[in-house]
Amino acid sequence: MNAQLKRRLFVVSGIIVVVVVIVLAVTAGTSGYQNLTVAQALKPEHYNTRVQVSGQVVTDSYSVEAGTLSFAIFDPNSNSQEQLLVVYKGGVSATFGNQVTAICTGYLNAEGILECSDLVTKCPSKYETATDALTVSQLLGYSASALEGKPLKVTGRTKPGSLGSVEDRVRLVLLDEASGAELPVLFAGALPETVKDTTLLVITGSLDQNGRFEATDIALREE
Repeated sequence: MNAQLKRRLFVVSGIIVVVVVIVLAVTAGTSGYQNLTVAQALKPEHYNTRVQVSGQVVTDSYSVEAGTLSFAIFDPNSNSQEQLLVVYKGGVSATFGNQVTAICTGYLNAEGILECSDLVTKCPSKYETATDALTVSQLLGYSASALEGKPLKVTGRTKPGSLGSVEDRVRLVLLDEASGAELPVLFAGALPETVKDTTLLVITGSLDQNGRFEATDIALREE
């Protein structure tokens, strides 16, 4: 390889390196974000920046209006009184609910509100045996007034097409495997992502005065 060819290759390589550096800088400037805690995100010095903040959804802090989900998050390992307001215009997942871990990526505006463009929720699956759990048919066979408000466990499968999000008062319908009897289930928490149509569940809660089951905990049934 002669000296002139070497110089040309050196120049071309230098140009390629410069282009790569520019592309990386532009990409970081447009799509990069700061990974912050809730406490850090509350400081004005971080306003008007792209951020990612993880936290636990404050119980009953959420609302949905005109397709926009609003909620607050806090750091369970820090001061629970420090809460960050988040707004999200995407669809509300069935895995969103009270106390769920939410990973929120977006723009922290001048008012200190996180305008979330990407929302990921984590709700680990729990498993429980059906010991002491009633079937839907057994539960409905009792007088509603006799069971109203009493702690109960009921087991069955999720009815296909019945799964909803926190926007829906009824989160799912529990189906009796043998008789086909149905039980509407109310729940303000997050459904594990493994809960699908016909998933076997064990649900803890109580009957309300309208014969619906107000769940406090939903677990997958151990086989």
